[in-house]
Amino acid sequence: MKIIEVRVDQIHFISDMVRDGEFHSHPGKPHDAKQPMLTIVCDNGIEGHYVGPMVKGVIEGGCSQVLIGEDPLFRERIYRRLLQYQRLQTELNERTLCAIDCALWDIAGKAAGLPVYKLLGAYRDTVPCYGSIMVGDDIKGGLDTPEAYAEYALKLVKQGYKAIKLHTWMPPIIPEPSVDMDLEACKAVREAVGPNIPLMLDPYHYYSREEALRLARGLEKLDFLWLEEPMDEHSASSYKYLTENTKLQICGPETAEGKYMTRADWIRFGSASIGRAGALTCGGLTSLIKCLHLYEANGMSVEMHGNHIANLHLLGATGIDGKYFERGLLHPMLDYEVPKPWFTANYDKMNENGDVIIPQGPGLGYEFNWDYIKNNIVK
Repeated sequence: MKIIEVRVDQIHFISDMVRDGEFHSHPGKPHDAKQPMLTIVCDNGIEGHYVGPMVKGVIEGGCSQVLIGEDPLFRERIYRRLLQYQRLQTELNERTLCAIDCALWDIAGKAAGLPVYKLLGAYRDTVPCYGSIMVGDDIKGGLDTPEAYAEYALKLVKQGYKAIKLHTWMPPIIPEPSVDMDLEACKAVREAVGPNIPLMLDPYHYYSREEALRLARGLEKLDFLWLEEPMDEHSASSYKYLTENTKLQICGPETAEGKYMTRADWIRFGSASIGRAGALTCGGLTSLIKCLHLYEANGMSVEMHGNHIANLHLLGATGIDGKYFERGLLHPMLDYEVPKPWFTANYDKMNENGDVIIPQGPGLGYEFNWDYIKNNIVK
């Protein structure tokens, strides 16, 4: 089996999401948008697909030269070559590397006739999840007050969520980040949902050590499960300071570059009490597997970053102590259960127990709306 074609199509759709100046998502006025879709074609007719952020030019340029003519099952060899290419090709970011790697895993699963998590060695068919609430905003009826967070958290519990994570207000929605505002929202949610719903917080990402510690100690009193990325993650020593000075579990790193090598340093330094990794920020499933085994070898639990389909498959393939799949982002003005138009169904369907069902189709298990895709490909 050899790769004969690599292409990135752009799918037109109407988006009701906008990005603020810090690139956080919020509900907004409907507008034209494009969704990239990677297709890797093999000479036996098997195609690997991936939908998500990527740089089209770098895939169809230098990366295609690495891929075309290669056996797609040699994922590790391809991954190593792309890592060398990534050193000088700055446009080959982690998200683009993730797109290629996941499309190759999709091919492998289809060739074997198995979902990826069973190809990896299945452990479970469902995974507990938490409802991940979108970043705070100033929209009436949205997430504009602590009370709004509390009301929405109650709705999520009624929908079946057994745990909830808040993303609180950040610039430019508010002029300055505020530990006090964060704690007000967290207190309101805790009082609303009661003591038996695990709660987590992902706040502003550039607090000082002193601010992060004050936030952590406030969350201790509210019996939160963990805190993630309250400071610049390039400073592992700052996270070591925070971890050593609070009883709250600190979860990280989330977005720091360096894949499994950075996480090895964080483990060595004692910079977090819970590991954190995700396909998008670690460069795909191949890298994510390395991260997971690293945490496992050091006796640490690890929580997956984001609602990525590769994260879901890896959670289905492992018995390591990672409690949740991150489902969302969720907002009171959006219906998360309505699939994107290029899908006929969401890949992270939640059952009546509040667990997410691992996709059962061969490969990644996307359920594509091929009629929509074919009718909406644009240049």
